[in-house]
Amino acid sequence: MYVYVNGNIVPREEALLSAFDHGFLYGLGLFETFRTYGGHPFLLDDHLERLNRGLSELRIDRQFSRAEAVKIIERLLEANGLRDAYVRFDVSAGVGDLGLSAERYLCPTVIVYMKPLPPPAPREGKEGVVLAARRNSPEGHERLKSHHYLNNMIGKWELGHRPHAEGIFLNHEGAVAEGIVSNIFWVKGGVVYTPAPSVGILNGVTRQFVIALLHELNIPVEEGIYPLSDLYEADEVLITNSLQEIVPLHRVGHRVYLGKNGSVTCTLQRHYRRFTDTLWTRNELAERMNR
Repeated sequence: MYVYVNGNIVPREEALLSAFDHGFLYGLGLFETFRTYGGHPFLLDDHLERLNRGLSELRIDRQFSRAEAVKIIERLLEANGLRDAYVRFDVSAGVGDLGLSAERYLCPTVIVYMKPLPPPAPREGKEGVVLAARRNSPEGHERLKSHHYLNNMIGKWELGHRPHAEGIFLNHEGAVAEGIVSNIFWVKGGVVYTPAPSVGILNGVTRQFVIALLHELNIPVEEGIYPLSDLYEADEVLITNSLQEIVPLHRVGHRVYLGKNGSVTCTLQRHYRRFTDTLWTRNELAERMNR
């Protein structure tokens, strides 16, 4: 595997990080994961918008244009001999002295990883497992996709090696939050429900695109704060992320759902694929709805 590090494409064995990088010392860094379809990164503009906004919040003096990101991705695709790929775009604060700094980070470390896509989820979907570990509260005003990933790791340790299952976090008030690496939706009476960002979730790029898609399809969708009992009473449950796209849950605990046979789930999967084929952005979808 070849990796992009600060302008260079190097073998993974040569992708090195300084021991004084504040991304390592203090977790000051952000990342975005997404996939390419036939060499084209889907929803790249939306991922870069979130990344650039987070970098400003962390006082990391770096912004990325679409042109720059595409050039990096194309170089890596060629080096790795891939067209459909998993991409992780990572920005670490950069080298600094020991001790917390109040200054802006002017020389961040940029690393972009790439590998073949993982196997798709089973067609019947996954099992949801409600975790004892609770979703922690964001340290700032919203959750960033940052290097602070211990809460997710604790959830993964609890879930164990179960590739066909996803752990579901509740927050400390007992409201449904999100999966370990996904956002969650459910359907009841023809209405789609999903936890609001105020619950403490990461406002996923795919989550936002699915909400926009629901609006375009005239399927009612509500964001809010919901107890676990609402999830158990649902007809369909599905999870989303940029790599696995839209995956139904066929059960959570003893509660069985429609899974792959859910009408809303099937509709979303079909239309999501339509947009991956044309590589629309969320903003383009919103503009189409406003015409």
